Amino acid sequence: MNGLRVASLLVATMTTGLVAGVYAIYANAFMPGLAKTDDKTFVGAFQAVDRAILNPLFLGLGFAGALLFTLLAGLLSLKEKALPWIAVAFVLYLITVILTIAVNVPLNDALKAAGDPNTIDVAAARAAFDEAKWRTFNLIRTILATLSFGLLGWALYLTGQSAA
Repeated sequence: MNGLRVASLLVATMTTGLVAGVYAIYANAFMPGLAKTDDKTFVGAFQAVDRAILNPLFLGLGFAGALLFTLLAGLLSLKEKALPWIAVAFVLYLITVILTIAVNVPLNDALKAAGDPNTIDVAAARAAFDEAKWRTFNLIRTILATLSFGLLGWALYLTGQSAA
């Protein structure tokens, strides 16, 4: 059981770090870069990237996996001193999932539903997208996921200390 507990915590840490990195890339490179483009480029590039990220590797292993492996690590650590850190990491990451589903995904879907950038009013589609709102909530996701990653890293350290 100890091996499964440690393995689940390790995978939870890795997948949470992966997702935190994705959010950070959006916050620090992708969205600032797109902000400097014309409306047609913005709409087309955002639509293409949003379609590409909806894949089993990211959604299954990364996005959902981080939540599920953190939950598993917590359940397997009920009597361990790392549990409070895992529990807080789980809650913080769960908030990022809720924000993603409640805010970012609906904005993404609305922009994709606007249609082909070659045939729509791209200025209106971009304005309706509300970049400021998307970026604000993505920054919150970035901070919370990064904190979650750090807490899981600390939980790993404590788990190693307990084993020593």
